[in-house]
Amino acid sequence: MKFKTSLITSVLSLGLFGASASATATDLEVTHWWTSGGEAAAVKVFADAFNAGGDNWVDGAIAGSGGTARPIIISRIIGGEPMGATQLNHGRQAEELVEAGLMLDLTELAEKEGWTDIVRPSKLLESCTLDGKIYCVPVNIHSWQWMWTSLKAFETAGIEAPTNWGEFVAAAPKLREAGIIPLAVGGQAWQTSGMFGVMVIGIGGMDLWRSVYVEKNMDVINGEDMKKIWQAYDDARNLTDPKNSIQNWNDATNQVISGQAGAQIMGDWAQGEFSVAGQTAGVEYDCLPGLGNRAVLDTAGDAFYFPKNDDPEVTEAQLRMASMMLSKEVQVGFNLKKGSLPVRADVDLEAANACMKKGLEILANPENILPSGDQILNRDTQGQLEDLSSEFFADKSVTIEDAQARFSEILELAE
Repeated sequence: MKFKTSLITSVLSLGLFGASASATATDLEVTHWWTSGGEAAAVKVFADAFNAGGDNWVDGAIAGSGGTARPIIISRIIGGEPMGATQLNHGRQAEELVEAGLMLDLTELAEKEGWTDIVRPSKLLESCTLDGKIYCVPVNIHSWQWMWTSLKAFETAGIEAPTNWGEFVAAAPKLREAGIIPLAVGGQAWQTSGMFGVMVIGIGGMDLWRSVYVEKNMDVINGEDMKKIWQAYDDARNLTDPKNSIQNWNDATNQVISGQAGAQIMGDWAQGEFSVAGQTAGVEYDCLPGLGNRAVLDTAGDAFYFPKNDDPEVTEAQLRMASMMLSKEVQVGFNLKKGSLPVRADVDLEAANACMKKGLEILANPENILPSGDQILNRDTQGQLEDLSSEFFADKSVTIEDAQARFSEILELAE
């Protein structure tokens, strides 16, 4: 794949990146799906920093989840109506767009600023790389491996807050007696699918996870250890509100914040909602990485891609935005609001809350880190697994045996 690099080279030589104001102010539309309270606060950090450089962030928020936004984003790019920048998850989501030559090559900027030295874990930047060229900016580390508990809910029920999944399941009857929903969950498929993935790690462990998703060992996938995961997932679907009408993840988080629900299994972006609500980790709520069983986190997250265009001024603004997103000050400000962890290891996170510090401690040991599904499975396989897990969660006529058999079929054919 060949790209024009003369413009990038000229921009770099002029030193237009960093905190200094741009020579030419440019409007840049940015699409993303960050619309909850905590997410909006995080987006504002990016927008304010970009505008402070003399350009103009034109917000293109798309309501709904990434599953809603991604087809719209991709359709616009393929259809010749690209935005200036767009959020996607680093991994394989933009692979075909990059291969089609529709994304801006950021390699020279990355080399100038030493991204390979500052981005950690290194596989985040590797997920932005194709054929040795870098096409996206990783902006955070998100992990699904968290269970959030309402300390108020357990106090109301007159019981100790759980420290792991087993204790939580055992406490559920007492929560119900107190009129509290044990497990809060939204009705969107990605939420229940993510919950299942957390259980594979939190209950089954790292070796099981690798055997299933990386090695695709059919004996393990069809075996008793994997059956235990489906049994735990069956427990989870029986701990929710049978009359649940909630769809959005942040509405489920708010049930935990208000003490209406005992817990939620959700990624660390939930921290942003607790922060907006003025709650403090260890006081009103607690966080259990790996369901309290295992100190392990996956390294999913968000990245920004910059669709190619024919306007040199837009291209310069895209490069300024890419540089801004990885700057130290912005990395700290954005991730403190988002509830995620920065991709830079050289920033001061003294202001991090107790849950973020738990995450940083876990990430300090490479043995505790695993890649996300976006990095090891293509979108087709992920979609099939998501459909299966959400159908099982919603329809109790689907048995554990049937679900495990279908799970096996999907992974056997996965590329």
